[in-house]
Amino acid sequence: MNERAVHFIKDASVLGVSVAVAVLIATTDTVSRFLVSTQELQVIGSFLAGMCFTSVLTTAPAIVTLGEIVALGGSPWMTAAIGALGAVLGDLLLFAVVRDRLSEHLAEHLKNTRGWSRFSLLMRSKSMRWFSFFVGALVIASPFPDELGVSLLGIAKMRTIWFVLISYTFNFIGILALGGVVRLLV
Repeated sequence: MNERAVHFIKDASVLGVSVAVAVLIATTDTVSRFLVSTQELQVIGSFLAGMCFTSVLTTAPAIVTLGEIVALGGSPWMTAAIGALGAVLGDLLLFAVVRDRLSEHLAEHLKNTRGWSRFSLLMRSKSMRWFSFFVGALVIASPFPDELGVSLLGIAKMRTIWFVLISYTFNFIGILALGGVVRLLV
């Protein structure tokens, strides 16, 4: 079996476990009763689910957990505020890896291709930075995993302080929208 197939099987397995955990959280009320039993546990649960809200491997359980907190009486505003803090921490870990390592590896790879000068010029343009910001922010706000959005912001060499503000704001909006949908459905 080649290396790509092994990586695919590992990723698919982890994703399958993630979805199974999300289904388990959604179908049993043990986790939800635990998380909403006290205000402190709602805060901790929102923070931890927010951290998990950022990764492709943990997005599904995080969405279910955040939805459960709101559905069982948690404030959508507080859940979004605390969850966004956790999401910023998760995004910062991704951002550090992407901005420093991935962009260097990408640059090394592209330097060996004919399109390097065009790509380098494109990455320095204002329009590409705005495009990266816009698409990256939309991905971060969506319930989709943040890796693509963080990659776009990291490759554009965005300063960390701006990244934190964007990550918090758009994760807050995304989690608040999730809470709003849950409130409409409950």
